[in-house]
Amino acid sequence: MTYWNDAEVRAAFPALALQDDGQPRLYADAPGGTQVAGRALDRTRQAMVEQCANEAGVFLTSQRTSQWMTTAHQAAAAFLGCDADEVVFGLNTTSLLFHFSHMLARDWQAGDEIVLSRMDHDANVGPWILAAAERDVTVRWLDVDPQTFQYRYDALGALIGPRTRLVACNHASNFLGTINDVRRIVAAGRAVGAVTVVDAVQSAPHFPIDVRAIDCDILVSSPYKYFGPHAGLLYVRRELEKRLKPLKIRPSPDEMPYRHAPGTPSFEAQLGTYGAFEHLAWLGDRFGKPTGNSLRARMVAGLEAAAAHEAELAVRFLQGLARIPQVRLYGIADPAQVQGRVPTFSMTIAGHSAADVARTFAVRNIYVWDGTFYAWEVSGLLGLRESGVVRIGFAHYNTVAEVEAILDVLRGIVAAG
Repeated sequence: MTYWNDAEVRAAFPALALQDDGQPRLYADAPGGTQVAGRALDRTRQAMVEQCANEAGVFLTSQRTSQWMTTAHQAAAAFLGCDADEVVFGLNTTSLLFHFSHMLARDWQAGDEIVLSRMDHDANVGPWILAAAERDVTVRWLDVDPQTFQYRYDALGALIGPRTRLVACNHASNFLGTINDVRRIVAAGRAVGAVTVVDAVQSAPHFPIDVRAIDCDILVSSPYKYFGPHAGLLYVRRELEKRLKPLKIRPSPDEMPYRHAPGTPSFEAQLGTYGAFEHLAWLGDRFGKPTGNSLRARMVAGLEAAAAHEAELAVRFLQGLARIPQVRLYGIADPAQVQGRVPTFSMTIAGHSAADVARTFAVRNIYVWDGTFYAWEVSGLLGLRESGVVRIGFAHYNTVAEVEAILDVLRGIVAAG
């Protein structure tokens, strides 16, 4: 892999230096939200101290807000691989999808169909189910193979047809960790003229996103999952954006990037997100091999360097889990197939509830999640909706030593019976 320095990377995250009663924190909760890069914190403070004003005014702080919001949108476009007038910031992914579901469903007719995924976070399911119920539209499901933890791609031809108005899927699973062939799903939807929606919340922290290559109509992500503040970021294809009638008050702008913004934006969240992009670019400059000097080239190189490090962590973790037979992993378990997953691992431990296991970790100041994480359909499919799982997830600021510490705790839990 490329050169990597754990200490240098971790120094870029102020939270990683914190201790509680002399005990360091071990963050293994990245799928629920990563720690915030120092550059993102600096930019957030800039927005709230140096230029705290609404935009479009004639005075200095307002003008600076306007200038920096333009910069933030341009950087978001570079991150996604699109143009700045195809970017919408919002409160979070869920609220953005509810917002767009109302606009898209206006054209649906009784008897139409939509195709949803049983692997998705409910943010990319619930809004569409509600919209379909209001319009008397049939919901069809793209299923998951419980043995391979992959989509049933062989069913696409039967699921998607002339009445299909929308196809929604996820890029990577927040429950299984599976990286999905979204281009194949999107192509099947676009072939019949359906609007295609990709949930990239779990993929965006781990590898570069290119909406032009995916060829989808809408793609959503959450900056707080990739080292920035709580916010939502949505790409909408220009041709689709122009067809949609905005849900907005009458005096608000009728041009992008604010045509579809639901109210006054969070300037601090947008500028903080720009800081997260700066962090990814710094990773590329320091540890990657950028193909040019553009912000996108530098971010891509940063994510590729981070992915190589995360793959090492994932291999080490999967090798360790294979030696603990009492742990059952839901997702790709073969270290040789680590490129097919993100470093998100859901598991059960025989004889122990997920909540108790998470508490055992918490006592050691190791942060892991338990539950189903809004992955309503796949947790039900696997019979885990009531009991839940333990979810351990890594980001590029984690280390091999932390992986080993987590494996030690798992071995201790099993040994204790």
